[in-house]
Amino acid sequence: MPPIIKPSSELRKNYNRVAEVCRVYKSPVFLTRNGEGDTVLMDIETYSRREEDLATAERLLAAERARLAGTQGYTVEEFRNNMQRAINKGVNERGK
Repeated sequence: MPPIIKPSSELRKNYNRVAEVCRVYKSPVFLTRNGEGDTVLMDIETYSRREEDLATAERLLAAERARLAGTQGYTVEEFRNNMQRAINKGVNERGK
């Protein structure tokens, strides 16, 4: 889908319509001022999704950098055992 571009005056005149475009298309609206890009407007759901995606990408990048630096990781079996111990510990503590 091509970017949605509106003049900033559209936001002043028709806020509800511009906000609806953001919600319906789940896409940011780029606002211009004097023909130049100025601001990006998006609905909360789209913003939250993008923030979550960015946080995930940052965690993956950090893990990849650590792997490339030679940081010791865990095998699938080690991870599974660690998770099972944590679950068992939580169950035992809850039962007290």
